[in-house]
Amino acid sequence: MDARFDMFANEIAVKFAKRFANAGMVIHQSPLPASTRELVSLRASQINGCGWCIDMHTKEAAAAGETAVRLNLVAAWRESTVFTEAEQAALALAEEGTRLADAHQGVSDETWAAVRKHYDDDQIAALVALVSLINAANRMAVIVHQRGGSYEPGMFAAALG
Repeated sequence: MDARFDMFANEIAVKFAKRFANAGMVIHQSPLPASTRELVSLRASQINGCGWCIDMHTKEAAAAGETAVRLNLVAAWRESTVFTEAEQAALALAEEGTRLADAHQGVSDETWAAVRKHYDDDQIAALVALVSLINAANRMAVIVHQRGGSYEPGMFAAALG
């Protein structure tokens, strides 16, 4: 199935994408580690079934030096030994913040305590914003059937130039 709508060919969609990317720059410039940002984005995208974002974040993470083992184990992070306690806390936040409809409590106190243990206020602000932003991006891509497979590292930044 082809994409229903080309978000990169419509003037309004491109204007929105540029502003959306500017919001992402705040997170990018934060003290939250780049590897954590990509792992969180990848995990939320897996949960949401967003092929475009899975493709993008897998390739961007690999281009930045992330290992194939860690990327392959993100979906089963609880059953693996390759993530730090801090990364596990961030991945738990990503899951619980993404699956709001599945958990009447939203993010659990246990997960929040783990996040507080490993991240400072600026990093937490970036994590919360990142989980929100990636979920919005996933929804846009899934709605228009933007499919994964053709993404090249740096492509999104270049498209918004």
